[in-house]
Amino acid sequence: MKPRRVKPVLPRKPANRDVDEAIAHYLSEGAQQAALGFIDALEQAYVHIGRHPATGSSRYAHELNLPGLQFWPLARYPHLVFYIERGDHIDVWRVLHGQRDIPAWMREPD
Repeated sequence: MKPRRVKPVLPRKPANRDVDEAIAHYLSEGAQQAALGFIDALEQAYVHIGRHPATGSSRYAHELNLPGLQFWPLARYPHLVFYIERGDHIDVWRVLHGQRDIPAWMREPD
C-alpha cells in the first residue's frame, strides 16, 4: 500500500484575517495560553485536512451553493475551518466561530 499524499493547505486572505482576529480576541482578553492553544489546534486541523480532506462535513455546501465545500472543527475551540479540496492543494476559505451566521460570513467578499 503506497503512503497517502499530503496536500498543502493554502489559506485565502479572509481565512488568514479570521485567524488574526481570533488570536487578537484571545490576547485582548489576556488569554495568551488560549491564543497559543488556538494556533496549535489550527495547525492540527490543517495537518488533518491535508491528509484526510474527505473527512470534513459538507453541511453548508448545498445551502451556500458551493459544491465541494467542507468544514473541519478545531479541537477544544469553537471554530470551523471551511475548505475545498482541489487537485493539488486544500483551499481554505474561512476559519469561523461556529456560533456565527455561517452563510452570511461565507458570502463576504474577499
